[in-house]
Amino acid sequence: EFLDELHVPWVESPLHDKDVNPDGEMKKAHWHVLIMFSGKKTYDQIREITQKLRSPNPQKCANAKGMVRYFAHMDNPEKFQYAKSDIIAHGGAEIASYLSVTSAERYELIREMMSFVDSKNITEIKDLIDYAMSERFDDWFPLLCDNSAYIIGQYIKSNRHGGSVNSKINKG
Repeated sequence: EFLDELHVPWVESPLHDKDVNPDGEMKKAHWHVLIMFSGKKTYDQIREITQKLRSPNPQKCANAKGMVRYFAHMDNPEKFQYAKSDIIAHGGAEIASYLSVTSAERYELIREMMSFVDSKNITEIKDLIDYAMSERFDDWFPLLCDNSAYIIGQYIKSNRHGGSVNSKINKG
């Protein structure tokens, strides 16, 4: 509430309640916050804000995208993976582009969807989209909405019309 009254964009992490120290001990549950000012602020100006939040000393953020991705540990697979959907943007903070997958991740997710289509014998794109919307909202659903529905739809259509892993290509 206090940060909202500043009328600046800021981002709130999910509650980090599954973080572990290097020695294996659970860390105290905590949140991360990224406050994005349009102009420069001194350390003392920021410290005044963090003291009101009863938080540790502030740290300068070198890269907003990297920090927002850290909120869910997106680039740290060895750490607990928090849901991207639990990252909350306030004050007009635009974070969708920060949370998008890399090209390599996108291709891996498309491969996953194709394998899922094969294993579940999916014959209609609607069935996959419904599944993604309810079960894979953070990763498959955005891809299907933004840029992968065509290739996945063509894959499903091809399977429906007789394409298979043992296609003519594999028979030499």
